[in-house]
Amino acid sequence: MDAKTQKAELTRAAIVGAALDLAAAEGLESITLQAVADRIGLSKSGVFSRVGSREALQTAVIEEFGRRFLADVFVPAMQQPKGLPRLNEIVRRWIARTRDVEAKQGCIFTAGAFELDDREGPLRDFLLGEVTRWRTALRRTVLQAVEAGHLSADTDPEQLAGEIYSLAMGLLHDIRFLRDSRAPDRAQATWDRLVRSYLP
Repeated sequence: MDAKTQKAELTRAAIVGAALDLAAAEGLESITLQAVADRIGLSKSGVFSRVGSREALQTAVIEEFGRRFLADVFVPAMQQPKGLPRLNEIVRRWIARTRDVEAKQGCIFTAGAFELDDREGPLRDFLLGEVTRWRTALRRTVLQAVEAGHLSADTDPEQLAGEIYSLAMGLLHDIRFLRDSRAPDRAQATWDRLVRSYLP
């Protein structure tokens, strides 16, 4: 990679990072080319030339948040054996990420879902696709735990995936809105009790 290309990629990464910070603080709709340009000291046209339209930048923010989330939660958990060890690691890492990252910066997936839930359009569709993809991976991990005999044969993967998601949303609420520092410990205790109810 030549120096010019590397500089362009670093600049684009800085633009997306600044836009992600803005969205985390004020919502996806707060993202404008000018607001991001002001944050990183570029012209509006300089931002446009690297990312395109406002909608393209919003999409890039959702994509980058998803990439970071998967890198922190799902990808490392893949080092664990299939089944309950992997599922436990996903939940443990999700709780830890919520405590260490989302507690301070917010969750683009959750905030974006509330922001866009009653709107139609490409941005909502893209966010829905990202959330659906993550839930599908979570459901597949539950199914693998059932197939491995770690969870009861009558476990409904969709139900358990939904319960895990609800646990994470409750944690996000308590740690951000209630500012409850004990919320992650309670979330882990909730998961420990929940998973016991699914054991064979």
